[in-house]
Amino acid sequence: MVHRRDLNGEVLVLGNQGALLGNAMTWWDHGTGSVWSQPLGEAVMGPRTGDRLELMAAQLTSWGTWKEDNPTTVALDAPARGSGFRLESMTIVVDFGDESGVYPVSILTEHGPANDLIAGVPIAVVLDPKTTDRWKVFHRRVGDQILTLSVSGDDLVDLETGTIWDPSNGRALSGRLSGEILDVLPGFTSFEKDARTFWPDAKVWQG
Repeated sequence: MVHRRDLNGEVLVLGNQGALLGNAMTWWDHGTGSVWSQPLGEAVMGPRTGDRLELMAAQLTSWGTWKEDNPTTVALDAPARGSGFRLESMTIVVDFGDESGVYPVSILTEHGPANDLIAGVPIAVVLDPKTTDRWKVFHRRVGDQILTLSVSGDDLVDLETGTIWDPSNGRALSGRLSGEILDVLPGFTSFEKDARTFWPDAKVWQG
């Protein structure tokens, strides 16, 4: 996950604190020495305890898929072992503070998009039917209408208008809502055990 590091007008400088909390990384900020939980983006020790950073949209995917969607991206080229993270073994977490949801990728693969309501926000957690490593969390309201997203073959469609949507960016490709764009909302991947550790009260999607 990715967090904004500006807080109340100050840009924080964060480093790896070195210890784990709930089997996940912790940061410390150079300004106050406060310790932050990386999954929560929240200070858990020190003067900033209770402060929380804004979560931004990001995703775990393959480099090839990312470059297909974002061809002008540049990245540090450094020798490294292959990642052990595989999307099919993880969950997608949506955390809006007041309420959160956990969406196992295996269930999304079997049953299709999760049309849900989190903290009053109508969302859809979508796996791209054409690939195994592209996903998004969309706001499924367009104007005054709340859409129900579904997969038909290789297409992402809404049941209300039959419009076909691009699952990589939320743009309506054809149909009554052609040209509209669904807002992308923050979501991130987590192993299910870790998700239950950090968000014990989250709704777990069952399809």
